[in-house]
Amino acid sequence: MSLALRERLHAAFAPPRYLAFPFSGIDLSASGVKAVRLSEGIRGLTLANYTETRLQPGAFTDGEIIDRPAVVEALKTAAKATGITSANVALPESKAYLFETTAQGSRKVDWSVSVEQRLDELVPLPPTETGFDIINVGHGASGGDVPILGIGIAKRIVDNTLSVFDEAGIEVCAFEGEIFSMARALLPKGDTSTTLIIDVGKTTTKLAIVAERIPRFATTIGIGGHAFTLAIQKHFGVTEAEARKVKYENGIVPAPGNEDYLAAMLSTVSAIRDEISRRLEYWQSRASPTSAHEPVSQAILSGGNASIRGLPEYLEGSLKIPVRTGDVFANFASRDAWVPAPDYTESLAYATAIGLALRDDAVVTGYA
Repeated sequence: MSLALRERLHAAFAPPRYLAFPFSGIDLSASGVKAVRLSEGIRGLTLANYTETRLQPGAFTDGEIIDRPAVVEALKTAAKATGITSANVALPESKAYLFETTAQGSRKVDWSVSVEQRLDELVPLPPTETGFDIINVGHGASGGDVPILGIGIAKRIVDNTLSVFDEAGIEVCAFEGEIFSMARALLPKGDTSTTLIIDVGKTTTKLAIVAERIPRFATTIGIGGHAFTLAIQKHFGVTEAEARKVKYENGIVPAPGNEDYLAAMLSTVSAIRDEISRRLEYWQSRASPTSAHEPVSQAILSGGNASIRGLPEYLEGSLKIPVRTGDVFANFASRDAWVPAPDYTESLAYATAIGLALRDDAVVTGYA
């Protein structure tokens, strides 16, 4: 089943709210499995349960399932801990291709047919081996072409992911690209600003430029927070656990006597900064308030390494736009009604999983 067909069925036959499954999302990544289950009360959504099950290095690499038994077991463990039997599931950004095009017609089925006929021009994969989904991102002139944003991914990635979830006994309600989920979690409803999302994970840093809550550009940098840890280990000659502690306590904030440490950290951080700056400059140079692409007005940090002290200020100085760490509970009930169980630092690693769970709320309420 193609992504487009799966999406149409999910939207057309979405169950009534009182019959719907609990809002659940599962994010499978190189570091492990993050799972969340939400609960809806009279004051809004809250986090009912969450967990992270670690994977050994190499079990899941660059969007590929390498150690199938280990991944299945991690999924089973996470599902049991959170009480999840069905969930929305992330597809890896590193294996997905965003594209923009135009199509004739007034219905999604018409646009899908148009895209499918020229898929080889839009996605660098054989059309017969590619699944895709599309969304309308504007209004064409009367009788003219409609602007379309699409995402394509190899069917084998979809099939392999679906099969491990089947083996783990978890029903997949819908697949979605990571960047779509992150945007839904980090941007409050109604926020249509053009925003750069920077997700600093363990082994990679994902970048997405989101306009009107829809990703318009995405890429993955092959450097993540673990590189910071390795730099500290090499500098101090300490264990990985000790290096992680130093990383979060000291960050990249100048202090008397930490010049050598700071130089070691900045040698890695600057590599990420340069990659981000290059992508942002390319977008900003081609954007204008009157064009289809507006300039980026802010950046939001997420991911397990987003809370490193001094990182927002360091990036802001180079990117020339406001940079802040995100709030994955931006679309939940007021903090006056509940207190999130994970602390702020820990919660930043759950942006994708939470955005996946919020997808059900979006489908039912008509909010995307």
